[in-house]
Amino acid sequence: MANKQAAMKSLRQDKKRHDRNTAKRSELRTLTKKVRELIKKPSREEADAALKTLESKLDRAVKKNIIKKGYASRKISRLRSDWSKI
Repeated sequence: MANKQAAMKSLRQDKKRHDRNTAKRSELRTLTKKVRELIKKPSREEADAALKTLESKLDRAVKKNIIKKGYASRKISRLRSDWSKI
């Protein structure tokens, strides 16, 4: 009986983690879109602030194993490259 209870608890935990991670990934995609839009506009200060926020959130997501380190650094690098072209 103990194995079954442990397995049921594990499934509950997995569902909570999955929902939390999905929401975090969605938030990161939304922020990325906003940063790209701000980079296209001439407002350099707003784009810089949004990019710093996104970098922070990407780093936190890497720390919690929601996304991979290479994905985050590649995303930051490409956005910084686009930002510097303004």
